[in-house]
Amino acid sequence: MTPTAAIDPHIETLVRKLLIASPIARHLGITVTRLAPGDVRLRLAFAMENVTVDRIVHGGVIATLADIAGAAASFSGVDPTTARGGATQTLVVNYLRPADGCDLETTTRVLSRSRSGTVTSVEIHDPDGQLIAQATVTSRIW
Repeated sequence: MTPTAAIDPHIETLVRKLLIASPIARHLGITVTRLAPGDVRLRLAFAMENVTVDRIVHGGVIATLADIAGAAASFSGVDPTTARGGATQTLVVNYLRPADGCDLETTTRVLSRSRSGTVTSVEIHDPDGQLIAQATVTSRIW
């Protein structure tokens, strides 16, 4: 097995400062569990403040988690000497089952990368590995 490449420290700082330390990510309680080029994993601990009804995590919260994971994966492989920022161009979320009172974790896979953007697949799983949602995030980098 080949070791995973380390992420550039400048890029890690950008991801943590612009995405993970953003007011919305902090408010929701999103944390990083893995940050490597093209392989970003985020965790969202269950909180009653993030539900829509009973103990079902709100779809907007799940979409926000997917958006932040897609943006982080997009940044994870850019040229650290030129990247300054980015924005989501498109976010498509397919909700597959309810997230019922559980923590959530993302896995990412960059499908396409160019100088100015990426397309990333984001999967959101519950602690049992059940797929809760799948998203496609198109990001613009500048």
